[in-house]
Amino acid sequence: PTPLSILVRASFLISHMPYNTGLSLSCLGVLPDIEQYFGINDGNSGLLQTVFICSYMFLAPVFGYLGDRYNRKMIMSVGIGFWSIVTLASSYTPKEYFWLLLLTRGLVGVGEASYSTIAPTIIADLYIKERRTQMLSVFYFAIPVGSGLGYIVGSKVDDLAGDWHWALRVTPALGLVAVSLLLFVVKEPKRGAIEARPEHTLQRTSWLGDMKALCRNPSFVLSTFGFTAVAFVTGSLALWAPAFLFRAAVFTEGRPPCVKGPCDTSDSLYFGIITVVSGILGVASGAEVSRRLRLRTPRADPLVCALGLLLSAPFLYLAIVFAQASPIATYVFIFLGETFLSMNWAIVADILLYVVVPTRRSTAEAFQIVLSHLLGDAGSPYLIGVVSDSLKQTDSYLWQFRSLQLSLLTCSFVAVGGGAFFLATALFIEKDRQRATAPYTGQCPQSQPWGIGIFF
Repeated sequence: PTPLSILVRASFLISHMPYNTGLSLSCLGVLPDIEQYFGINDGNSGLLQTVFICSYMFLAPVFGYLGDRYNRKMIMSVGIGFWSIVTLASSYTPKEYFWLLLLTRGLVGVGEASYSTIAPTIIADLYIKERRTQMLSVFYFAIPVGSGLGYIVGSKVDDLAGDWHWALRVTPALGLVAVSLLLFVVKEPKRGAIEARPEHTLQRTSWLGDMKALCRNPSFVLSTFGFTAVAFVTGSLALWAPAFLFRAAVFTEGRPPCVKGPCDTSDSLYFGIITVVSGILGVASGAEVSRRLRLRTPRADPLVCALGLLLSAPFLYLAIVFAQASPIATYVFIFLGETFLSMNWAIVADILLYVVVPTRRSTAEAFQIVLSHLLGDAGSPYLIGVVSDSLKQTDSYLWQFRSLQLSLLTCSFVAVGGGAFFLATALFIEKDRQRATAPYTGQCPQSQPWGIGIFF
């Protein structure tokens, strides 16, 4: 590659790292302040994440359809610009209008959907094979790094300004940087140009035809269910882990409760640091273990994903159980659990890209987003909050902590289920990869029944 092409590709990666579902979590880093400011319970707090995810989820198919047919760079630029404007506007919500904060959180999903469905397909058109996995790893560092920075930036800005609203006013400026890089540096690659089957050799099908083909792809569907478990767990932890750690400190260490803001945000800061470090280690180790295991078996990718989820489950369980006995042990177990959980991010994206033909990839990304969020983090934060409220016998600090602790234990069992789906994916991955690289006729590929007849 020429120096210019390296600059173009690097700019694309850099322009998206702050935005891959990360810094939009700044408000979650100050959740105790938001609860105190608006006077809301756990169920309403869970809606902050649920509304955002639902908007993101339902808009993803729209941008997936557009991304397979129109200029992807322009679509993402408009989305990121809109994301920045709405995020800034949300910081001026009056305390009597909590519904308005929910509305702006939903509108943030427009920007998220515009690039999360499209960006990986551009990377797929710039790299192939092992190089593609490496670049996807760099790109998916954005999820844990951006998420962790959201907590860190949100908590520190709240401390410095003495007002949680400023946590939402520092991140939109990064939108200008991202849009500028996209518009003036990044070039739009042809779909499939770097592969053996460039765009002009592929016959397009209708959206319905694309969906039929995807639903007949067992590796794609099963890995999507596995990724749904990842989304469920990460969505629950993203909203509730700092609040849970704060309540544990109030109950066991005698820390002052949040009666009047600004609240103590040290737990959000520590959780953010853990998320950044564990995310980097998890994504990098997942990609490296997968690369080495591919030398022994073509089923390496789903096996590594299964391993990550199955190993994360016991550590997350221990982190929740030990919260009242040892804060240090809790943070250690959270670190280990998040590290193993993060092993999935880049590998799941790579699986999708090599089992789906180039002209269906944005649609496949959108379908995976819809299903994984619909059954995963669209409802998990709200579900955890509602279960916590239902288990709360009194409004004491003991039951504020205990009810949320029991509710969060659900995450460990969901992680085990996700590992089972990835193990099932390993049974079909070789055949589906061969089918995706076979001569393409524009017809839906035929496959033998594989046990999930509802999709046919």
